[in-house]
Amino acid sequence: MLAHWIPGTVSVAILVGLVVLAAIYNRLVRLRQRYVNSFAQIDVQLKRRYDLIPNLVETAKGYLAHERQTLEAVTEARNGALAAATRAASNPRDGDAVRAAATAETAVARSLDRLIALAEAYPQLKADQTMSRLMEELVSTENRVAFARQAFNDAAMRYNTAREIFPAVLLAGGFGFRPAALFEVERAEERAAVQVSLAR
Repeated sequence: MLAHWIPGTVSVAILVGLVVLAAIYNRLVRLRQRYVNSFAQIDVQLKRRYDLIPNLVETAKGYLAHERQTLEAVTEARNGALAAATRAASNPRDGDAVRAAATAETAVARSLDRLIALAEAYPQLKADQTMSRLMEELVSTENRVAFARQAFNDAAMRYNTAREIFPAVLLAGGFGFRPAALFEVERAEERAAVQVSLAR
C-alpha cells in the first residue's frame, strides 16, 4: 500500500511545483509588461516636449540672435535626447538605453533652463504671445513628464521587488528576467522640473 502512495505523492508534489513555477513566471511577465507599457507613457510626453522645443527656439531666435550658442545647445540637446528616448522606447527592458535616455533628459532640462533664464532677461521676448503660450505648454508638459516618470519608476520597482523575493529570485535569472532600470536623474538639483515664470 505504501508503494502505491509514494508515486502518487511525488506526482502531486511535481504538479504543485509546476503550478508554483508557472504562477511565478506569469507574475513576472505581467509586471514586466506593466513597466514596459509605463515607459510608453514617458515616451508620449517626451515627444510632446521635443515637438515644443523647436517652436521655442524659433520664437526666441528673433529676440536672441546674439545668443546663438544657447539656442544651438537647446536644439542639440533636444536632438540627442530624442535619439536616446527613441532607442529606449524601442526596448524599455534595456537598462543601458533607459539610463542613457535619463541622462539625455538632464541635458535637455539644463539647456531649457538656460533658454528660459535668457527669455526672462528680455522683456520683449517675455511679452511675446507665442513665447508665453509655448512656455505655458512647456510647464504643462514638464508636469506630465514627471508624472509619467513616477508611474514608470513605480512599475519598475514593483517588478524588481517581485523578481528579487524568494522563490522568484531562484528562477528570474534563468528565465531571462533582468532588473529594470529606473528613469531617474542622478543629482538632486537636476530632479526639479523646468521652472518658468510667466509674470510680466
